[in-house]
Amino acid sequence: MRREELPTPCFIVSEAALRHNLEILAGVERRTGAKILLAQKAFSMFSVYPLVRKYLSGASASGLYEARLSHEEMGKENHVFSPAYTDEELRELVTICDHVIFNSFSQLEAHRAVWQKSGASVGIRVNPACSTQQGHAVYDPCAPFSRLGVTRANFRPDLLDGVEGLHFHTLCEQNSDDLVKTFEAFERDFGEYLPNMKWLNLGGGHHITKPDYDSYALDEILYYIRAKYDLQVYLEPGEAVALDAGWLDTAVLDVVDNGMPILILDASAACHMPDVLEMPYRPPLFDAGEPGEKTVTCRLAARTCLAGDVIGDYSFERMPQVGDRLSFGDMAIYSMVKTNTFNGMPLPAIALMREDGDCELVKTFGYEDFKGRLS
Repeated sequence: MRREELPTPCFIVSEAALRHNLEILAGVERRTGAKILLAQKAFSMFSVYPLVRKYLSGASASGLYEARLSHEEMGKENHVFSPAYTDEELRELVTICDHVIFNSFSQLEAHRAVWQKSGASVGIRVNPACSTQQGHAVYDPCAPFSRLGVTRANFRPDLLDGVEGLHFHTLCEQNSDDLVKTFEAFERDFGEYLPNMKWLNLGGGHHITKPDYDSYALDEILYYIRAKYDLQVYLEPGEAVALDAGWLDTAVLDVVDNGMPILILDASAACHMPDVLEMPYRPPLFDAGEPGEKTVTCRLAARTCLAGDVIGDYSFERMPQVGDRLSFGDMAIYSMVKTNTFNGMPLPAIALMREDGDCELVKTFGYEDFKGRLS
């Protein structure tokens, strides 16, 4: 199928771009001995898990359903972290996960009777209290009053019996210099416990596949950890796996004029790419420029009732017309996993562009998908 034959809105993932990223990540594994896991919270398109599993060591989950998905579709190492587990969840998780990471010593102790009888390797998430975020406190696990991870003041070495690993996750779309800075803070406060551990998980947020990423510094810190502490190191990037590997194709349904042309699209920021409103950020648009950069500037908005469901202002060489297709870039990550059906908006279809350019329509959604979430 040709791309222009796909329905809109439609998420399209490039097999070639995905493989390119996976090859970079696999190179880190080969050079350093670290294991890299797909963080499914960013990218859970399980139809490409057969490709991912050829390159990576497994996947990480944020709860039971993601853990089930990895167990069923990836079939390699399966790690899970959640700020809290119910008894029922934990009893299943220890049967399908290799690593189960707890957010607090109270959770560790509450579930000790279950995890001690299992074969799962158990870890504790710590909070190194080292903020490296720039202006996005909502994504900063080290922000004041964070609920994520045990601080040094609350660490309980007397409860480490059976604990085999430590975990921290503090980064978001960051380079290796921030990892180095964070590890220094972590090592200062928690390094004394590493000689008794079997593994260390450095979490996600590593922009390893971004062109300006300093992979040399990453390799060096991984070499250092392995050499000094002789343990298995894990990284669990999400964005890096599918960075710049997908698009969201949409169609212009109408043009409204109110001080500037406003294009009404069949795609929605609120429903199909909520990070546009939550971050916020302006997604790249193929063949478009910054406002005023080209001949005509238009506002791109959705057909929901939310007045603020606006994707952004873009400029074009010619005025877009009803029926035109537009393509937003970098839409493989934190897009499909966050879609919703507010206003009864249809969910975008999902397609895979093969390396020869042919497109496979993997999944479509309809009324029953909307109705099935309600009662």
